[in-house]
Amino acid sequence: MSKIVQLRKRIDDIDEKLLELLNKRAEFAILIGKEKSKTKSNFHVPDREREIIDRITKINKGPFQNDSLKSIYREILSATLSLEKPLTIAYLGPQATFTHLAAMNQFGSSATYVPSDRLDTIFSEVEMGRADYGVVPIENSMEGVVTHTLDLFVDSYVNICGEILLEIHHCLMSKGKDIGKIKKVYSHPQPVAQCRLWLERNLPNIIHYEVSSTARAAEMAAKEKGAAAIASEAAAGLYKLNMLARSIEDNKNNYTRFLIIGRAKRKRSGSDKTSILVSIKDRVGALYHILEPFEKEKINLTKIESRPLRKRAWEYVFYMDFEGHIEDKNIVRTIEKLKKNVLFLKILGSYPKWS
Repeated sequence: MSKIVQLRKRIDDIDEKLLELLNKRAEFAILIGKEKSKTKSNFHVPDREREIIDRITKINKGPFQNDSLKSIYREILSATLSLEKPLTIAYLGPQATFTHLAAMNQFGSSATYVPSDRLDTIFSEVEMGRADYGVVPIENSMEGVVTHTLDLFVDSYVNICGEILLEIHHCLMSKGKDIGKIKKVYSHPQPVAQCRLWLERNLPNIIHYEVSSTARAAEMAAKEKGAAAIASEAAAGLYKLNMLARSIEDNKNNYTRFLIIGRAKRKRSGSDKTSILVSIKDRVGALYHILEPFEKEKINLTKIESRPLRKRAWEYVFYMDFEGHIEDKNIVRTIEKLKKNVLFLKILGSYPKWS
């Protein structure tokens, strides 16, 4: 028996043990699910999932990298949870959009994914309990915030339960194989903007048609001769398109941040972020008075974005992200100070920072 055959036999033996242990793990998870039913506890506890992954990565000695272990355990946790009840995730679709990819990275392939072409529908699906969570884009490192997402938080009562940071790579794809025969390009406006220089160099004078999503662009390109789409590599596979060019974004440091919305609140993780909305009084120094408490309490304010209130002309609401959990003492003091200087304050949620 050759050395390779011997090593493969040992791998087979380990696989059998892994299978036995995974099934044993699932049996215990089912028992926990039954206990939850007795006490009417939430069937999904994201803080417990994070605790498991944090523990595994801390004791990991390699050669697996921690990022690989996180991916493996997300799938294990997703598959285990599906034995009790699959999570239902609403996302900005259709299938193979970057929002869909971000959702799958977080919740695994065993969840049930419900696509929507409207952000407000995602919010309402979560509010009505038809979806356990929703995944919505909030900002891109190149194109800035998704203003419609910010606007929806004003009237919604969902909580921000987490964030996902996804590295974005855009690809050009088509039914044909010759880039020289491309007559039109379909895509969402943001990818077109993020690939502007590449398009000017490689496809000058080609008309760009805006559609609702990158996946929709791939679907349309699949139906037309001479049409191409800017979309994800996953979309090319789904719609059986040829890859004409990969990573055509002008800035290779291209990330989109997504928010996970739900109905439950998150506990402290030790590395948290909090999001709030405030509407300030119209007076001299108003903005200074809402920023001053953060400086005095030494809270790192990571984002501030203003949006006009749709219901009242010339009044604005500020979306703010800062480090820490809403139960932290310095943040409790800051919120109390803010309430004295604002017309409206809404806590959107505290959640673990993406890692």
